[in-house]
Amino acid sequence: MSEVVVQLRGANIYQGNSLILQDVNITIEKGEFVFLVGKTGTGKSSLLKTLYGELPLKEGSGSVVGFDLKEMNWKKVPFLRRNLGVVFQDFQLMTDRNVHDNLKFVLKATGWKDEKLIVEKINDVLDKVGLRSKGFKMPFEMSGGEQQRVDIARALLNSPKLILADEPTGNLDPETSDEIMQLLFQIAKDYGTAIIMATHDFIVINRYPSRMLTTERSRVIDSANMAAL
Repeated sequence: MSEVVVQLRGANIYQGNSLILQDVNITIEKGEFVFLVGKTGTGKSSLLKTLYGELPLKEGSGSVVGFDLKEMNWKKVPFLRRNLGVVFQDFQLMTDRNVHDNLKFVLKATGWKDEKLIVEKINDVLDKVGLRSKGFKMPFEMSGGEQQRVDIARALLNSPKLILADEPTGNLDPETSDEIMQLLFQIAKDYGTAIIMATHDFIVINRYPSRMLTTERSRVIDSANMAAL
């Protein structure tokens, strides 16, 4: 039996009182890699924000990593987010501390207390992204690609079932983008982590063909459904 990580059924997604996306129906399973594409302003960000609990789901039904989106409130959102990884375009690393301490901050914030386990976990995720020896480095001493790898390592800290990646190659040159894409696909394959990646980069999409969700005219069009027609 495959494990469903994201499911939306008849979901209407609002930003305030404005209906942004209507009748959204999506099922994403463990280990799936899915691109989220669409012009600026067509609802990509609103969809991602709904999935990580920043926007409430008012109409329809939805679950993300076992959490019911209709029952989300400010008390439950942190528990949802502990089961997610989020990768940003602009890295959002703390510039006043080294890589190890950036990662340690997140673990402490999500309830880790045992110092030995914290060090082991940090070494483990840095290993996974090919930066085992770079824990002592400050963010400003690293290339854009290395900083993005740290961001991905941070997203892996709590062994999430789902990573939401928002334009993770947006600020990178083509060669580095390739490295990051290979890393993300490897994570999906090796650890069964589902990944939803929002992107405008059609060079990346063409090089790494995968399922696509497209936001247009207030709808989400799923290439998996198109293939079934």
